[in-house]
Amino acid sequence: MKATRLFLLICMMCGTAVTFADQVIFKNGDRLTGTILSATNQKMVIKTAVAGEVTINLGDIQTFSTDGPIELHLADGTKLQRSILPADPNRFLIESGPTVQSQALRIADIVAINPPARPTPKWTGNISAGLTKTTGNTHIDNRSLSISAERRSENDRIGLNLDFAKGRQKDPITGVKTTIEDWWRGRAKYDYFVSKQLYVYGDGRYEKDAVADLDRRILVGGGCGYQWLETDLTKFRVELGIASLYEKFETAPEGNSELSIQAGYNFQRRLAKNLDFVNDLAYYPSTDSFSDYYLTTTAELRASLTPRMFSNLKVIFNYDQSPAPGRGSTDVKYIIGLGLGF
Repeated sequence: MKATRLFLLICMMCGTAVTFADQVIFKNGDRLTGTILSATNQKMVIKTAVAGEVTINLGDIQTFSTDGPIELHLADGTKLQRSILPADPNRFLIESGPTVQSQALRIADIVAINPPARPTPKWTGNISAGLTKTTGNTHIDNRSLSISAERRSENDRIGLNLDFAKGRQKDPITGVKTTIEDWWRGRAKYDYFVSKQLYVYGDGRYEKDAVADLDRRILVGGGCGYQWLETDLTKFRVELGIASLYEKFETAPEGNSELSIQAGYNFQRRLAKNLDFVNDLAYYPSTDSFSDYYLTTTAELRASLTPRMFSNLKVIFNYDQSPAPGRGSTDVKYIIGLGLGF
């Protein structure tokens, strides 16, 4: 009988050891036992037997421990897969191993614990097109196309943009067709993030406008940018760099090349559930004379019709201080279309 009782006592002690769980000790002395699931954005999630999943602030934790290894990400970029032991207030102790020495670290240095797997970067964007046709007293045929695509990963971002429009007007009496719009522009851009918000970039633009006698405008540049906001609701970034600007007009025998400062921003905002606003600006003053500059800005309102289909109004404003002879400095283009997101 005594042997049976001794056996049961040993089993109970072993069971207690086996069921030892992760533990969090708060600064006010309280303790919480369970399984630490994750920690991101200064919030820790621990699953308890009584209360289920509980979310707590890392700033309220004095120290904590785990029953087994966890994936730990620190502010200096270090990533570890170790068990955690309690330590002095506001610290925790990493269990030593073959290649890791036991050391106490600050809780404030925790960036993430068991973070979710990052999704594979993929291309997102939209394609929109517009068509206007008028017959009768006037004969007008306009068509436009816009393509925008972006691939965003943790460390970099690639952006591609293309806009195109062409329009003709036919004289109802003579039958002569006149080009009233014939232009296109494209841009490719690459951003590499050296920190969560600071990045370096390189980009290139190519533009052509027959009505403005612009044979081609080529801009190649690079610099630094800062991503102030990047949420589902609002995105905002500013950039500053330097660029080489080359212009060739159809009415001029030779092109013109100059070095320019490159400054700009990109702003995106969800105004309502089905309404988005996008605005970007690029400013290129010549390094020889700031009064000689090229500026381009685009503003777009995009209204969702279905989860993938939308209608949009896009306004493009261009200002060239040194236009082709006989042409104005200002060009404003209006595009109304229907599009699909991907």
